[in-house]
Amino acid sequence: MTLSRRDFLKLASLVTASAALSSCAPLYRKIAGDLPTVPWTSFSSSDFLALNRITFGARVEERARFAEIGLQAYIEEQLDFESINDFACDLQLSTFKTLNMEANELEGISNQLFDGYDREKVPNELRQATFLRQLYSKRQLYEVMVEFWSDHFNIFMDKEKEFFLKTVDDREVIRKYALGNFRDLVWASAHSPAMMIYLDNQANEKSHPNENYARELMELHTLGVDGGYSQKDVMELARCLTGWNVKEHFWLGDFVFKEDIHDTGEKNVLGLSVQPSGIKEAEQVIEMLITHPSTAKFICTKLARRFIADNPPEQLIEKAAQTFLNTNGDIKSVLRVILLDGLPLAQPKYKRPVNFLLSALRMLNVETDGIALHDYLVRMGQLYFNWPTPDGYPDYSEAWQGNLMPRWQFAFALIRDELDDTKHNLNALLDVSSSGILQDDVDAITSLLLGTPLERFARNEIIDSVRAAGATEEETRQIIAASIIASPAFQWR
Repeated sequence: MTLSRRDFLKLASLVTASAALSSCAPLYRKIAGDLPTVPWTSFSSSDFLALNRITFGARVEERARFAEIGLQAYIEEQLDFESINDFACDLQLSTFKTLNMEANELEGISNQLFDGYDREKVPNELRQATFLRQLYSKRQLYEVMVEFWSDHFNIFMDKEKEFFLKTVDDREVIRKYALGNFRDLVWASAHSPAMMIYLDNQANEKSHPNENYARELMELHTLGVDGGYSQKDVMELARCLTGWNVKEHFWLGDFVFKEDIHDTGEKNVLGLSVQPSGIKEAEQVIEMLITHPSTAKFICTKLARRFIADNPPEQLIEKAAQTFLNTNGDIKSVLRVILLDGLPLAQPKYKRPVNFLLSALRMLNVETDGIALHDYLVRMGQLYFNWPTPDGYPDYSEAWQGNLMPRWQFAFALIRDELDDTKHNLNALLDVSSSGILQDDVDAITSLLLGTPLERFARNEIIDSVRAAGATEEETRQIIAASIIASPAFQWR
């Protein structure tokens, strides 16, 4: 049977209107293990929201675990990410040989020095690995933080040598310190060849200072645009950073300090007198920036925006910032404050394309290699490592509330198994919990994707609308599932 685009969008809108009336209704089933086996216990809308901020979309087993141990214990489990067995995800990534290579090896592969490789091999493997980790990893909060820091220390992968240097940066900077200490993150990023080249510090020498990295180090990485620095401070820090460079020959792509192009004069940054000491000059300033109160507030504001609301409560930011200062930038300690104090106050946030796509895939236990999904991320505007400016992908809802057509197309293609090497498990989920009654299955589908079933009258109206178009019961399930994913209700988390 066929369903017109107008009817499809009308149905999606009807789902949203019905969901708004059912926001406080209990979940229909409790999920245990990979698939639901018994009726779900009550699951408040606030808990559903919280769980979907900590993850890229809660799988059924994650929902069951959350219901079993509660918010605080669940957060602690996720913060202790190294104790979570992620063997199955790691096994999927074992064929991606480039992920663990050094820069000079990656550059050789990219120049076709090895059979079977080309310039796109390295960036494609990193993008695919990033997607698969977000989809399949049990260390969900860790992966959410990897995404957060990838935006914060954004590097555009299509600039110059970034197509192979970003793989090293992802491994040695972002993933290494995502739940560690902020000082270590900034320090590693400042010594990252990928960051040096992206922000042109390899062109920063005493005769022609380049301010790009110095400016973004203050404006985007530490203090924030209103953090109290001046243009003079940027210029002085740029002088400190002269000579911070990248090797071009032997051990290509490694960080190097070139004394011969370093400005050896005295500098003053934010009132700090910096005496001539080579590479230690900029390192001294970086240490000051990391511990500055403006940095604490800036970082905590961004974290609260990501997890809590576009305009997070000032009191929450202040408490988190004080924790940041008291713990010398311990990321786990700051997250405890933001998540435990902030999630009960969280406001709906519009899903960025990655969150939208992954939430549908994770909730439906989709099996995929991820390749077919990258085209949709391009069309939706969030291909991994593809944001050209250093501020990273936007984190405000209004930046993404458009370009809906690719989302609708994805929803229908997913449910109809029209994506290459991609298969959802909706039927398997329903087979475990089904009563054989269509109405119960629709309740299960809406509970799975929206956190709660629709009111009975609304549910029956939707079923009747689909049947009126000539759909079988199997097609009705598919159409309703696709309509939910395409609906305005599913665009929010």
